[in-house]
Amino acid sequence: MTILILGAGQLARMMSLAGAPLNLNVVAYDVGSQKIVHPLTGEVYSTTLEQAIESADAITAEFEHIPDDVLTICCNSNKFFPGKAAIKTGGDRALEKALLDKTNVTCAPYQLITEKAHLELAVKNLGKPLVIKTCQAGYDGKGQWRLKSDDQIDEIWSQMADFIASGTEEAPHTIIAEKMIPFDREVSIIGARDKHGNVAIYPLTENEHTNGVLTLSIAGKNNHQVEQQAVDAFTKIANELNYVGVLAIEFFDVQGTLLVNEIAPRVHNSGHWTQQGCHCSQFENHMRAVAGLPLGNTELKHITAMINVLGQPSIPSDVLKTVDVTSHWYGKTAKPGRKMGHINVSAVNMSELADKLGELTEYLPEQDYPGILKAAANLVLS
Repeated sequence: MTILILGAGQLARMMSLAGAPLNLNVVAYDVGSQKIVHPLTGEVYSTTLEQAIESADAITAEFEHIPDDVLTICCNSNKFFPGKAAIKTGGDRALEKALLDKTNVTCAPYQLITEKAHLELAVKNLGKPLVIKTCQAGYDGKGQWRLKSDDQIDEIWSQMADFIASGTEEAPHTIIAEKMIPFDREVSIIGARDKHGNVAIYPLTENEHTNGVLTLSIAGKNNHQVEQQAVDAFTKIANELNYVGVLAIEFFDVQGTLLVNEIAPRVHNSGHWTQQGCHCSQFENHMRAVAGLPLGNTELKHITAMINVLGQPSIPSDVLKTVDVTSHWYGKTAKPGRKMGHINVSAVNMSELADKLGELTEYLPEQDYPGILKAAANLVLS
């Protein structure tokens, strides 16, 4: 069976690695070069996109921002999963909010903005401070503003207006303002849904971000009441979209109540820990779902932390001295802030995980790998 992935980055790479033992042949469409490539070797094939679609048994995607013409031709083949609606929703915060409202899944109060009067209305109705985000094209903290006082309105609007003006009638640009919610932590739920509506959901993951980019995820430390809220939200959203594949939902935890932050219709950075922490990783379960295979076991096998490697030329080999540490490298050219790889750390309990994270700080300095020592200390306190 052949699977075509739209996108040729590290997520396609890891889906290909997970698919190989299942006898799934994977090729990728590099949206930038418009070439069909091998997601591991980078080999460029002479195959056109149309030929790759014809040859594929199923088509999926590793990211949301796919050109509409590409998305349409793939969907017209009736082979594309999770479906056009899911991908479009994941790439547009306005569509995302509409989905949350329709499914009665709670998020922060918000105001859509296409003109300055809407921004002023948001300040009046939602109060300050506000988190303001582009509905399209924002990613990893980009395309965002923080409005804390009225004297910022004119300056922020001038920047927002440029983005709105860059849209077209076919692809309009909009912005959303959200009430800034003081939260205790950020968490995410990741699950898979197959073509028959069966679901398999991973344990809730606690996430740490630095400058809007995920730096650390820890699985295995959550209570049932909070996790059940996340599972309920996943089930409502996945069923509404008739979703097939892996879906990730990020939340703010506000004193035990979850508010949706973002939806990602794909395998997700905060689920990389599943490669070592679960019997069946998110990558394998995504491939199983789109290929029509039974879903795998998502129960926690080991308490596990995932450390993001951002902008580094390599992962220090000394990290492998620590027991139950696994290194994952993406084979990309290093750039500041770029996701270059990740490190998974497994343990039998939280105390042991804290010890291992503390040990790793000898090789992973705070300026390059922020938050590891703090996370270790918090695990000891918890």
